[in-house]
Amino acid sequence: MNHRLQSLQPYPFEKLRSLFEDVKPNPGLAHISLGIGEPRHPTPELIKRALSENLAKLAAYPPTAGGDALRQAIAEWLVRRYALRAIDWKTEVLPVNGSREALFAFAQTVVDPRGEAVVVCPNPFYQIYEGAALLAGARPHYVNTTADRGFAPDYASIPQDVWRRTQLLYVCSPGNPTGKVLGLAEWKEIFGLADRHGFIVASDECYSEIYFDEATPPLGALQAAAQLGRGFERLVMFSSLSKRSNVPGMRSGFVAGDAAVLKAFLLYRTYHGGAMNPAVQEASIAAWRDEAHVRENRRKYAEKFARVTPTMQTAVEVERPDAGFYLWARTPIEDTEFARRLYAEQHLTVLPGSFLARESNGANPGTNYVRMALVAETGECLEAARRIVQFTKTL
Repeated sequence: MNHRLQSLQPYPFEKLRSLFEDVKPNPGLAHISLGIGEPRHPTPELIKRALSENLAKLAAYPPTAGGDALRQAIAEWLVRRYALRAIDWKTEVLPVNGSREALFAFAQTVVDPRGEAVVVCPNPFYQIYEGAALLAGARPHYVNTTADRGFAPDYASIPQDVWRRTQLLYVCSPGNPTGKVLGLAEWKEIFGLADRHGFIVASDECYSEIYFDEATPPLGALQAAAQLGRGFERLVMFSSLSKRSNVPGMRSGFVAGDAAVLKAFLLYRTYHGGAMNPAVQEASIAAWRDEAHVRENRRKYAEKFARVTPTMQTAVEVERPDAGFYLWARTPIEDTEFARRLYAEQHLTVLPGSFLARESNGANPGTNYVRMALVAETGECLEAARRIVQFTKTL
């Protein structure tokens, strides 16, 4: 067996199952889960129709690099969304089977485990970053994102000897779980560090299309590079249809950026077996070329957050995020105890923040927070908020 598997921690949802193992929830209440970030708005008809109309294409092996039409559709979307002058669909775009698979596989491509390789990731974080680093033979280094910094990563806290050994930096904007969107000054700092130390930047932007003001979409990594007069050297972004188009089961996304890096990633994926289903490719083309369903999706989230957040604020310390569909709420008691008692008394699931972070610089920045995914329809989320208000009155 690969000895590196022993270094992996249980996934947050496994920890949650253990936390609830001997808890008997209130039988008088139907269960509501705010624990998992799984979009639950309906999948648009145009995507389902494109998928079903192209099932005959399952009879052919798909190319690992994806079809030309899909790569062109993604490139066109990138130009429209991020006001880029151009992007080369042949060399700077690569379809992937969801951002999760790609974020993991990317580290296996770019990390050279000889020496003492380091992968830097935000803390709290998406646990794939940590697992990808460990299984690539690198050591994760966690950079805290805390309220006193507006949940921006504290890169100045990282020692120079760590930066010298860093080969890969994971960035998540909008952030999971905080919802923080990085601005141009923060991207300038990241690019300066990458130039100085020679590492690759992997920008996870899978929540980029859920925001609350149509006039101010979140800044993307490629967009920031262009605004700063840079090319895409040592920079790759990751995006997905899962949240944008409510198709998490379709497993469709892409990576885009540095052509030399993507060439190496394509070589890895040729052996890894990462080709996208041909019918899924056609459905993805339909999704990337349509913005009407995405605007409607945003409208639903904006209405939901506008109604749910004020109620939540009467019970816990929380603000609407910059973007994304999570509320990152400070708890009046220990986060694990809060989640456990809330499940027992109100049959409501939230995810303890400490499960999403690691101790770094003497503290776990997820402690005394919970992540709440507002993915269900508005009525169910409002009922969840009412239950949390009722619960906190008993503390």
